Formats: sequence, C-alpha cells, structure tokens
Amino acid sequence: MIKRLQRKFVAITMGSLFLILLIIVMTLNGINYYQINQKADGLLGVITENNGKFPELDRHSRPDQKPTSEFTEETPFETRYFIVKTSLSGFITEIDTGHVAAISPSDAQNYAQAVLDSGKVSGYMNHYKFLLVETEHEKLIAFVDCRSSQESAMMILLLSIGVALGTLIVMFILISIFSRKAIRPVIESLDKQRQFITDASHEIKTPLAIISANTEVLELTAGRSEWTDSIRRQTERLTGLVQDMLMLARMEESQTEMVWVDFSLSDAVEEAAFPFRIVAENQKKEFSARIHPGLTLKGDESGIRQLVSILVDNAVKYSSDGGSIRITLDVLGRSANLRVCNTVDEIPANLEWLFDRFYRADSSRSRETGGYGIGLSVARAVAESHKGKIQAKAENGNTICFQVMLPIAGQKEMIEE
Repeated sequence: MIKRLQRKFVAITMGSLFLILLIIVMTLNGINYYQINQKADGLLGVITENNGKFPELDRHSRPDQKPTSEFTEETPFETRYFIVKTSLSGFITEIDTGHVAAISPSDAQNYAQAVLDSGKVSGYMNHYKFLLVETEHEKLIAFVDCRSSQESAMMILLLSIGVALGTLIVMFILISIFSRKAIRPVIESLDKQRQFITDASHEIKTPLAIISANTEVLELTAGRSEWTDSIRRQTERLTGLVQDMLMLARMEESQTEMVWVDFSLSDAVEEAAFPFRIVAENQKKEFSARIHPGLTLKGDESGIRQLVSILVDNAVKYSSDGGSIRITLDVLGRSANLRVCNTVDEIPANLEWLFDRFYRADSSRSRETGGYGIGLSVARAVAESHKGKIQAKAENGNTICFQVMLPIAGQKEMIEE
C-alpha cells in the first residue's frame, strides 16, 4: 500500500510538473513565433508601401524622422528580400532580386506564379514570407527571407524542449528519492492505524472468549434461550470481524505467513464455490459455474480459497430475490480471469467504494445477512498480494461482476490444450 501511495505521489507530482513545463515551453515559443511574424509583416508592409523598396532615412534634412524598432538605418542592409510586379491579369512586368543572393529571376518568377496560383495574399513559401498588394494598375508581391529567424526559432524550441526534458528527468530522480520522506506523515499515520487495529483486535479476543464461555455456562445452568442465542451470534460475528481485521492489517504489513506453492486454481475455485450452490438453491436463486480445467497458480492456496469464498458469499447474500449467481474461470492473456457476477436490485453509484473498509451499499440488507463491510477489502488484499487485480463492473443495468486477474503458470501448455 505504501509503495502504491508513493508511486501515486510521484505520478501526480511529475504530471503537474510536466503540465507546467509544457505551458511554459508553448508560451515562450508562441511569443517568439508571434514576434517573428510581426517583424516580417512590418518589413513587408514597409516594402509594399514604398513600391518595392525601403525608404531612405534622412535624419539630417528631417530631424523628426526617427528610427523605429522595426526600421532603422541598418534595416535595408540586413533584410534579404525580392519583389515581383505583375499586371492585373497576372503577366509579370518587373522582377527585382538585387537584395538577395539565393534567388535568381527565374526563381522569383516561379515563386510569384505559385503565389498567384494559390490565391493567397500572405503566407509562407519555403523560408520566404510574402505579401501581395493590388493597386489600380498592377500587383506587387514582396518576399522577405525569414530563414535566420526560423532557424533561431527552431533553436529556441529545441533548447527549451531539451531544458524541459532535462528538468523532468532530474526532478523525477529527486522526487523518487525524497518521495518517501514527503509521505512520511501518511506512512506514520497508517502504521499507527494498523498497530491500533492489531492491538485492539488482540485485546478484544479475551473478552470475546470470556463472553462465549459465560454464555455456555448460562446455557448449561438455565438452558438455551433466544437471549443466549443472540449473544452467541453476535459473539461469533464480532470474532469473525476481528479475525478479518487482523488478517487485513497483517497483509498490508506484509507479515502474513503465506505458503507459496503451485496448486490447481481450477480445483480451488470449484471447491470453494460449490458449498454456496446449496445456499443459493435454497433461496430460489439460479447458480451456475463454468470453470476452465487445468489452470495452475503459484501462490497461497488458502488465501485464494478465501478470496473465492468471499466473492461467492457476497454474491449469494446481496443478489436480488430470485436472481442469479454466475461464476466463470478462464484464461485471458497471461492471466487467469475469475468473474463472480450476480443480479442486484440497484447498482451502487460508485462500485470502487465497495472495496472500502466497512462500506455497505445497503446497510439494512447487511444487517440481515450479517455482513460488516470488510470482506471485499480482504479479497482485494489477497489479490494484490498475488500481484493480481480486482475490480467491480456493472453489466446490463442489473448485474455486478467482480473480476480478478491473477498471473498463472504453465500458460503455453494451457493455450495449446
């Protein structure tokens, strides 16, 4: 349980950190991309507004003419661009490639024709951003080389991704190392809770034994009565609860003495479930079992038998009047698939709560059947101690199925059979 809590803590922390870093990387690169586009649009606007050329800044004759962040005295020399002019019908009338070395007039003509064919007025052609402006007499298409800006943007993107991944790796290592210290208060609380359950259960055993012995004495001296029968039933019920609580606490502490051997899972399930057939038939309920023969499991046989007994007993107790109980055992992938299903009058809102200690979907029904809401917790502990999984599912709107997946031995031979 502690390891599962530790893994969940690491997963939540890493997930939160990943989300934060993702937002930061996307924001930084989004802003950078926006600024590159804004700069390119500004340059294209200046070129198209001045008939395909940069205006000259004459600060001597016009002192009020000051450079801007987009346009300075050096901008015309730093910017690589070319223009193409066409008639309104699309016939090329002028090509100017004097401000770029990588583009020939034929290349410029091809770029311009591609822009005209696309029907777009702005966008990208390879590394060049273009802007098409139409006047009363002609069309002007300006291209600005954005290669260096795009390379810088890609470098920033790769660098930010690398830093984010490095941060995630370092944080994962640190969180994995210090996660146990972070959840230490929870661990201490759970340890105290388990210790209290163990101590209290041991202390309760003595008065229960005394009550049981005194009840027998009363029956010997005054005879049996409804009162002594009630005392005996409640004593037995409380004794069973104490035993289950002790077993659950020991399993969570990994202190349960489990004998791991290879045994027939098919036989164990059939023998554990069979006694409940008579109980179900006496209650006018349909009981069916379909068990795959020859399945073998390496584990604690007594624990598996207890798991099956808990699930089948729970199905018989809480199935609807005149309902049905269905048990199946087969192979699913590399695991044995045990399913115990029963019809119900009403399916609980959250089936996962059924595995919580002392949770009872119908408290009045539980009092009638003698349940105290801890059996399924024990079943889950047994399944997890065998590296298996248990879950509850709703089917057909009136059926609850408990599914247990257990790793099995001899998988190859069983599939061939």
